[in-house]
Amino acid sequence: MIEVAVRVEAALGEAPTWDHASGTLLWVDVLGSEVHRYNPGRGDDAVLEVPQHVGAAKPRSRGGLVLNLRDGIALLDPDGTRTWLVYWARDGVRGNDAAIDPSGRLWAGTMRYDEEPDGWLARVEPNGDAKVVLDKLGVSNGIGWSPDATLMYHVDSAERRVDVLDFDRDTGEATNRRPLTRVHRGLPDGLTVDASGAVWVALWGGAAVHRYTPDGELDLELELPVGQPTACCFGGPDFTDLYVTSARTGLSGDALSELAGSVLVLPGVGEGLPSTAFAG
Repeated sequence: MIEVAVRVEAALGEAPTWDHASGTLLWVDVLGSEVHRYNPGRGDDAVLEVPQHVGAAKPRSRGGLVLNLRDGIALLDPDGTRTWLVYWARDGVRGNDAAIDPSGRLWAGTMRYDEEPDGWLARVEPNGDAKVVLDKLGVSNGIGWSPDATLMYHVDSAERRVDVLDFDRDTGEATNRRPLTRVHRGLPDGLTVDASGAVWVALWGGAAVHRYTPDGELDLELELPVGQPTACCFGGPDFTDLYVTSARTGLSGDALSELAGSVLVLPGVGEGLPSTAFAG
């Protein structure tokens, strides 16, 4: 059963993250420059406006948030103070999806507004040291790790591909990039990895979420009432509810469904893993 968690007309809803410390769902409207925090217990969705397009907002272990903004990575303290951790502004490029690895590092992707593939995926240490791990990307999107943290997954939406890399949890090195699967229904966007190691991918333009086995085989298709689902994550008290963000941008006429831009939830469809907070 598909339910509506947050009925809203987000231009580009993205990056859902279950903050298990507070029992709330963080998500962003990238083009609206908004960070949202949905509390399913109360049924309310609090909104924080930020000064730039925001690709993702993640919890920090010391409180507050880390933001993947248009021009770099910012820290937002619980008192509202905002400081730059990494500043890498470049014309035509903005921050996109992001994720926290099992050791508390931030992995932040970017994308270009034009057709030139010049985005990147960077690893950001808690102290602000940053290293580009993948470059010449079209649209750096979904990022996740296997339950044992030996594999890392990454989506370049422009290539219609979900890749897998060998991952070293101690050093943060990600190597030996190769395809896990190619997507032929819409574009792969955000992803999450469940407790069994299966990879769930939202399909922009595909009106669905696909689940792939660790071997890259498609074994479940979840049809959705929105044409542009953007990302997904597991949440709820037992991490069994799949939350899916969506977008309205670029849609019109019959393609613009009533729920486009809303956050959906599919209760009890799987078993996810707790997210990690940024250690910075």
